[in-house]
Amino acid sequence: MTLSNLPPLVTVFGGSGFVGRSIVRALAKRGYRIRVAVRRPDLAGFLQPMGNVGQISLVQANLRYRASVDAAVAGATHVVNCVGILHEAGRNTFDAVQEFGARAVAEAARAAGATLTHISAIGADANSQSSYARTKGRAEAAVLAIKPDAVILRPSVVFGQDDSFFNKFGRMSQTMPFLPLIGGGKTKFQPVFVEDVAEAAVRAVDGKLTPGAVYELGGPAVMTFKECLETVLQVVDRHKPLVPMPFGIASLIGSIASLVPFVQPPLTADQVTLLKSDNIVSKQATEAGRTLAGMGIVPTMVDTVLPTYMVQYRPQGQFRRSGRAA
Repeated sequence: MTLSNLPPLVTVFGGSGFVGRSIVRALAKRGYRIRVAVRRPDLAGFLQPMGNVGQISLVQANLRYRASVDAAVAGATHVVNCVGILHEAGRNTFDAVQEFGARAVAEAARAAGATLTHISAIGADANSQSSYARTKGRAEAAVLAIKPDAVILRPSVVFGQDDSFFNKFGRMSQTMPFLPLIGGGKTKFQPVFVEDVAEAAVRAVDGKLTPGAVYELGGPAVMTFKECLETVLQVVDRHKPLVPMPFGIASLIGSIASLVPFVQPPLTADQVTLLKSDNIVSKQATEAGRTLAGMGIVPTMVDTVLPTYMVQYRPQGQFRRSGRAA
């Protein structure tokens, strides 16, 4: 096979992460060549069996170092940026990773003549009180200013085997005497399956989505925070009270937890700020068809997937309530 006959090359930044690995798998199934750009390629070898021999390659890149970003993009026809952090640690701040990093990827894509898909988040707002949402919003503005034809995908809370939402509360149900209903548990979410997000990203790479458009990705059901916790407890077969916790107290706890060195905090003050706003697909996006349904993707229900990976939190694991023996 000559170089001109090779399948298109797609660079995926953050391809070893929760969302990124699903995108890599979906791209491999489509036959693309994939270059996965990550800070630690030595820890991303598990991605290579997702494709054929030589289809998936790993390169070192750090969004805080522009030269590594340019090298990772060189020769690619499309770039997917799914790098994001939920809390700051050391030099990996929201500003550095989510804003400066997104700008660097967009500039590198423009220089290479590659198209770009940027994974953002519902709630991204340059004027938000949350640092996470604020830098996501600034990143979107920078990406579209640099690459007006970029496709931006804004998922709600993403669920799947390695998610950081339902798994977090599953673990908490094992050790805590209660689960906290932060802000009374009224915040609304629209959990979206990670494989549906990956399919949307690959359709953007395929050129099937509108250039320059911002799509909002949510599942088929809107759930309050309280309903999410009730669903977790039902799936893991545990009975724990749900105790209302005011935003102020939750924010104080998050601030203290963030001070503990070398430990990922279960909650941060910034995450509490995010919980003050609903995280659902907007009416405008729905009416404009900038949703999963508008792409022709049938969103996956939480109830059909959650039991497949949350059984580990049951008192007796997968053998809890397993029915009669054969």
